[in-house]
Amino acid sequence: MRTLCASTLIGEFFVIGFAGLVAMKDPDLTQATVWTVSGVAMFLSLVLCGVVTRPGGVAVGWAFQVALFAAGFVVPTMFFLGVVFGALWWASVHYGRKIDEAKARFAARAADAAEPAGPAGAGA
Repeated sequence: MRTLCASTLIGEFFVIGFAGLVAMKDPDLTQATVWTVSGVAMFLSLVLCGVVTRPGGVAVGWAFQVALFAAGFVVPTMFFLGVVFGALWWASVHYGRKIDEAKARFAARAADAAEPAGPAGAGA
């Protein structure tokens, strides 16, 4: 799950940076405001890459997706991109968990196959 979620978050890192460039064209926003908000959001996307597998990490990721969607009030294209990345986040979490479960089953089978059938030296 970590790899899929981190990939989505890295994609969001770049999208947030590009959205910051678009938001700079808004005459009501100062460059300092745009880059403070964009910089914090970009930093959070990187931090989330590391904590996504910890308790509450996925929930914080969902909150981040909502914030990305809400950025559409400043840069309207972000409504569309927020939906796209929300769907990618769902897929990353959903299929990532399935992959993790399959890996655990495979590891358990491999561990069972590696165990000796009986006590060493039995029957001699």
